[in-house]
Amino acid sequence: MEQQNKKKTVVTGVIGGDPHVLGISIVSYALEQAGFEAVNLGALVAQEEFVSAAKESKACAIFVSSIYGMGYLDCQGLRQKCEDAGLKDVLLYVGGQLTTSVSEWQDTEEKFKDLGFDRVYPPGTRPDKAVADLKADLERR
Repeated sequence: MEQQNKKKTVVTGVIGGDPHVLGISIVSYALEQAGFEAVNLGALVAQEEFVSAAKESKACAIFVSSIYGMGYLDCQGLRQKCEDAGLKDVLLYVGGQLTTSVSEWQDTEEKFKDLGFDRVYPPGTRPDKAVADLKADLERR
């Protein structure tokens, strides 16, 4: 019975060489307000740290932020590392200023989905949108 009442855990952080923490801090707060346990890794987080934290905490999702435009490079291979660690079912979400390209958002979204991300958010997305999507995605499981 206790297992049913346990909060679902989400690992959050800013990937790669990006030092910007404001956005992911807001997302982490929104997740906690919605009843999730947020494990905020902060900034400058390596892929391996996301995977290790998700495995240790038995996370249902990983929320990755990147604001400095190098997100595509920093995120390559994260899905595979999750699968290699036995986290094939973990949801992967990413948001922020993900590229320095001025391409259409649909192209950026497609690139990240091809990397294995379940949800991809453009700059300015409200945290409640990501929280609602997470709840919906978990209900579908």
